[in-house]
Amino acid sequence: MVDGTEVVGASAATLRRVRSRIGMIFQTFNLVHRTTVVNNVLMGRLSRVPPWRSTLGLWPAEDREAAMVALERVGIVEKAYVRASNLSGGQQQRVGIARALAQEPSLMLADEPVASLDPITSRQVMGDLRRINQELGITTVVNLHFLDLAREYAQRLIGLRDGVLIYDGDIAKVDDDTFREIYGRAITADDLLAWGEEPTSPDGD
Repeated sequence: MVDGTEVVGASAATLRRVRSRIGMIFQTFNLVHRTTVVNNVLMGRLSRVPPWRSTLGLWPAEDREAAMVALERVGIVEKAYVRASNLSGGQQQRVGIARALAQEPSLMLADEPVASLDPITSRQVMGDLRRINQELGITTVVNLHFLDLAREYAQRLIGLRDGVLIYDGDIAKVDDDTFREIYGRAITADDLLAWGEEPTSPDGD
């Protein structure tokens, strides 16, 4: 269900309408590298303008303003007229977030948004997503495999294993037993290192 609309079995017209309200953030950024940052963000407005306008680059002033506001919200408005290929990975992901914001969505889906970023940049991007959720009230669903980031930034954890719902609840109540249940096995020191956490000894040191 998205905004009260059942997605499974919906008509093509209904799906188009629902998708226009869903902002998507990709692991690999999915930017058009040969064009500018602001043009990439304007792609989030495609459902709002006739195809001939977007093809010719004749975007209405309100769409250009929405793109700049979105870039300002993620802190890279000064990069608006830089080619996307000249940005760092973290900056490219912020452009991806701005593109999703430009849609003015009611739901944001982020698929492994920090998987290809370093730890510091990952926290900056996760902070952007949390701030968007809190300040704009946009439901934000983030697919993550990093336990430390989930604990630090999430409010609710949904755990799936083999397509089956294992856990759905407050992140503050999650402990190592919860993760063992989700993953179907004990969490090893190697797992913790892979997920960005420091393993502890049995006595907690």
